[in-house]
Amino acid sequence: MTITAEELLRRGVARHREGRIAEAESLYRRALRLAPRHPDAENLLGVIALQKGEVAAALDHSARALAAAPEQPLYLANRGAALAAAGRLAEAVEALRAALAQNPQDVTSLRNLGQALTAGGQAEAALAPLRAAAGLAPEAPEVWLALAHAAREAGAVKEARAAAERVKGPLAEQARFLLAGLGAAPLPARAPAAYVRELFDAFAPRFDAELSGALAYRTPALLAGMLAPGRRAKVLDLGCGTGLSGEALRPFAARLEGLDLSPRMLEAARARGVYDALHEADLLDFLPRRRAGYELIAAADVLNYLGDLAPAFAALRAALRPGGEALFSLEAGEAEVALGEGLRFRHNPDHAARLAEAAGFSVARREAAALRREKGAEVPGVLFLLRGV
Repeated sequence: MTITAEELLRRGVARHREGRIAEAESLYRRALRLAPRHPDAENLLGVIALQKGEVAAALDHSARALAAAPEQPLYLANRGAALAAAGRLAEAVEALRAALAQNPQDVTSLRNLGQALTAGGQAEAALAPLRAAAGLAPEAPEVWLALAHAAREAGAVKEARAAAERVKGPLAEQARFLLAGLGAAPLPARAPAAYVRELFDAFAPRFDAELSGALAYRTPALLAGMLAPGRRAKVLDLGCGTGLSGEALRPFAARLEGLDLSPRMLEAARARGVYDALHEADLLDFLPRRRAGYELIAAADVLNYLGDLAPAFAALRAALRPGGEALFSLEAGEAEVALGEGLRFRHNPDHAARLAEAAGFSVARREAAALRREKGAEVPGVLFLLRGV
C-alpha cells in the first residue's frame, strides 16, 4: 500500500505528542519529500526545530509554511514564536497578534505575546495578554511566572507577588527567586541556574546590539585594562556570553577558554572565533573539576547572579595555579549582599574583599567603576584583581 504525506504527518504528530521527537521529525521529513513545500510538514518541522534550539531552521520552515497559507493562525503563532526566539521582537508581536485575532483563546500565543512585549520593554502592554492566558489556564505555572515577571517590570508589585505565589512545580524555584527580589521571600544563595540559562538563551540574539548600544556596556574593556600588557596566560572566561569579554581578553591569552550556562550564548561565542575551547556548565560545578587548570580566570558581570560569594571564591582559588589571578566585576551596594530590582545581586566591596581573603586571595587591585547604563542611570560597580597567596 502506498503511504501518503498526510498519513506520515498523522503518525508524526502522534509521535510528537508522545515526546518521541526524533521519530516525529523523520516522519515529517518523509512527508515533505513526498509533498515538497507541504505547509503542515513545514510548520511541524519548524516547531521541532524550535524545540531543539535550531532557530534559523525554525524561521525557514515557518516562513515556507506561511508562504503557502499566510492567514493560517497556527502557522502565524509558530512563526511568532520563532521570531521571538530570534530576537526579532517587533515582528514576533505582529505575527502573534495576527494569530490571536483569529484564535483569541490560544494560551501559548497569549503567553508568547506577553513575553515578547516584556522583553521588548513594553511590560505594561504585556499584562493584558498574560492575564488572559492566566484566566484560560489557571493551572499553568509558566503563564503565572511570565505574568509575575511582566508585572514586576511594570511596577505592579502586588500583582507580581500574587502571580509568583501561584507558580507550582519545577518553576517554583524561579518564582521564589522573583519573590526574593520583591522582598517577599528569603534571600537565596544564588539565582537559579535554570533562570539564568533561560534569561540568556532568550537574550542571546540581541545581546551585543543592546549592550553596546543603549546600555553602554564597558565591563570587559575595564577589566582588561587592569591587566599588565604583554602577559600570555592560560585564561578562562567565566560567563563568556557571546564573546564580548573574550575579545577583550584574547590579547592576554596564550590559550583562551570560555564557560557559560546558555547554549545560545555559546553558539554566538563559537561564531566569534576567539576561543580555543568552549564549555557549557555551571561555574560552581566546572571549576572544582579543573584544579590548578588556569593562570587567569575572568568574570565580567557574572558573579552578580551569586548571592553567597564564598563558594565561588573557593572554586576560583582551586582552579587557579599558584600565584594565579582572578579578575571580575561586581555590582556595588551598601549591604553585604542584596538582590536588586533587576534580579541581580549587589555586594558590598569591603565584604567581598574579606571573603576573597578568607579563600586564600590577596587583593592586587580594586577600582570603582560604572559598569553600564540601566534605565538612564549608571550602574555602580567595583572591579577586582585577586592574586592567590
